Amino acid sequence: MKDRLFTLEVFRNLVSSVAEEMGAALHHTAYSANIKERKDHSCAVFDPEGRLIAQAEHIPVHLGAMPESVRAVLGSFDLSPGDLVVLNDPFLGGTHLPDISMVSPVFDGPQLVGLIASRAHHSDVGGLSPGSLGLTRDIYQEGLVIPPVLLSRGGEYDPGIERLICANSRTPEERSGDLHAQATAHAVGTRRLAALAEKYGRQALLERFAELMDYSERLTRLALAEVPPGRYSFTDYLDDDGFLATDIPIRVTVTLEGGTAKVDFAGTSGAVEGPLNCPRAVTLSAVYYVFRCVTGEDIPANDGAFRPLEVVIPDGCLLAARRPLPVGGGNVETSQRVVDTLLGALAGALPGIVPAASYGTMSNLAIGSGPGAGRPFSYYETIAGGTGGTPRGPGSSATHAHMTNTLNTPVEALEYSYPVRVGHYRVRRGSGGAGLNRGGDGIDRELELLEDCRATILADRRARGPWGLAGGAPGKPGLDRLVTGGKSKRLPSKCVIEARKGSKLRMMTPGGGGWGERPRRSV
Repeated sequence: MKDRLFTLEVFRNLVSSVAEEMGAALHHTAYSANIKERKDHSCAVFDPEGRLIAQAEHIPVHLGAMPESVRAVLGSFDLSPGDLVVLNDPFLGGTHLPDISMVSPVFDGPQLVGLIASRAHHSDVGGLSPGSLGLTRDIYQEGLVIPPVLLSRGGEYDPGIERLICANSRTPEERSGDLHAQATAHAVGTRRLAALAEKYGRQALLERFAELMDYSERLTRLALAEVPPGRYSFTDYLDDDGFLATDIPIRVTVTLEGGTAKVDFAGTSGAVEGPLNCPRAVTLSAVYYVFRCVTGEDIPANDGAFRPLEVVIPDGCLLAARRPLPVGGGNVETSQRVVDTLLGALAGALPGIVPAASYGTMSNLAIGSGPGAGRPFSYYETIAGGTGGTPRGPGSSATHAHMTNTLNTPVEALEYSYPVRVGHYRVRRGSGGAGLNRGGDGIDRELELLEDCRATILADRRARGPWGLAGGAPGKPGLDRLVTGGKSKRLPSKCVIEARKGSKLRMMTPGGGGWGERPRRSV
């Protein structure tokens, strides 16, 4: 038995290395700072039926949603060797439009042995605002929607498809470079997976895929069986949708029994006018992420680990967006709140494990050139915050958490690539919630704009701070300001602004909630 488990772990790492090498090729060859510096990309391996087999440790919100995109590709084409499909449709397993996916088959002779997929955040794919992120009322205002289309057929690259995508971007040269980087990553992944098929043989490889999924399922059921059975509920809120909706509830009830979990989002808000509607695939991604956290990272992340989970999302719900609702913020903001809500529910079952709420927002910032600019540009970044205090110690400061797993753009790269100057970039001291174990602190960053720009902020946790646990205090809410001509004004959490040259944009992100009551001093 021990020998078999050892063999499975070796195989698990072999398959995961295919995705890891794809990711390395992608970020080393990418053109944009968002991919090559922040590593805003993800790669994974699938079996011939489109089931997730292995993934690189990349972006959780990308990876959990990716299987639906792979299945959409399988349903659209009779794939052949050398095919490469591109898509970004959020209603076919996409996340939001800037996240462009590629899917390609890998063959052993004439037989399909598996598929590889990548997803990378392209900093502009058209739409109303630079960065393809703004206050929109339907998906078509957010940018170019790409259904599954063949970018390469039988190994022949179609430059017409590339030109179509690039023509809809404010930064076409950057898009071209990033598309070619993704295609290069797929060439690497194809060679690596084909080599595994040659080493093991197709049938033996597929049997190992199945065994690895069954192994993950068994481990997940065993882990869930150790959690006290019962029904655990929690409600959390999004601040607003950028229009009229405020205090938007997300409610979940988790039923744990016999090594299974039912996750029911009954009571959650219906769809909203603004871009916080969340594709079902993104909601599932958030659920998978949370249960991966509470069942243990040693369990291989694949389709088998998801089998003990039943997810119920009411029709018309905020978390099961339908075409043509806008979804740009569902991927980056609503997904974070789904995580907070689920952890809040599971804190009742695992009080000694679950941390207080982390900063709960990606604090998205997109800045782009206005019409007629000499050198068009489009910059996008998610800005980190503080994580929640835990039963074991304080939270971490100035770090990305939960559904984002990116890096920051280094100051040098930011100032080299875009017409901005970093005024300051520091930890926002005192923003973490008080408690026996304090929440981590957020970030305080100021950018000076060196030319006229249009900027979009899509953020949350500006009205209420991340909640504390076990008597800990909430973290401090975020705060954003624009300074123009010496005058400072507070900005809404979701806004598009025309900023003049010399303006300063300051973003202060939330700290995490505190955990536990501080001991009282004896008199």
